[in-house]
Amino acid sequence: MNHAIISCLHANLPAAEAVLNDIDRQGIDTITCLGDLVGYGPQPNEVVELIRKRGIATCQGCWDEDIIDGLNACECSYPSQLAERRGHLAHQWTDDQLTDENKSFLASLPTSLRRDRLLFVHGSPNSQHEYLLPDMDAFAALERVETAGADILFCGHTHQPYVRELRDGSIRVRLQNADHGNDQGEELTLPMRKIVNAGSVGEPRHGSTNATYVIHNDATNEIEIKEVAYDVSRTCQAIVEAGLPKVFAWRLSHGFEFAEQAEDASHVCER
Repeated sequence: MNHAIISCLHANLPAAEAVLNDIDRQGIDTITCLGDLVGYGPQPNEVVELIRKRGIATCQGCWDEDIIDGLNACECSYPSQLAERRGHLAHQWTDDQLTDENKSFLASLPTSLRRDRLLFVHGSPNSQHEYLLPDMDAFAALERVETAGADILFCGHTHQPYVRELRDGSIRVRLQNADHGNDQGEELTLPMRKIVNAGSVGEPRHGSTNATYVIHNDATNEIEIKEVAYDVSRTCQAIVEAGLPKVFAWRLSHGFEFAEQAEDASHVCER
């Protein structure tokens, strides 16, 4: 049976509708969402209500968490003070727009979901804010999957879809005996593990404006990355009309992050 995984909808209703329609056309009934229903985009209530109406199992993303907890979980990922101010502006706008009912829904979301040996998180098993980048250290990547007790770890947050296979992994422990001066070691060989990033429905940053999601085959464990075109101009216009930073529309129309260099190279996020 095929199972669809979506992530990072970011209040982009046209993209969310296009992806769900694509999933429906394939007859896929099981969908898991990896969070970030809101943030940056102009339709936070509409997207949250769409997920609620469809009854889609969802874990909490970093934006979902921050809307509830008031930016208390630090990302420290802004490339400049300008970018940080834009992020704060978008947070305040989203907080003002969301209904109490939709905020309660975001607050109720779990930080992870599990199906047997499949684990679904937004960032990593450690935090909604941790980035599991495709080129992160192999041992660190394997550690994230293994300590979570998963064969396949599904994540989002980076907005860049990928499938990473961790083969021939091993963990070696060495204990030094201070009295006798000899080492005792044990090595644990691990079977193949996978990290699967679903990319982003609402704010793709992989060089294309197409929304992305993944399909997992429960029988074969095969993974397929899917891209879906949608009316990007409609969302861009809504961003501008909502009074959100125009650069949000610009980067959405180009399919990658906009990151100007910090004027102050010593800038550190103050949260």
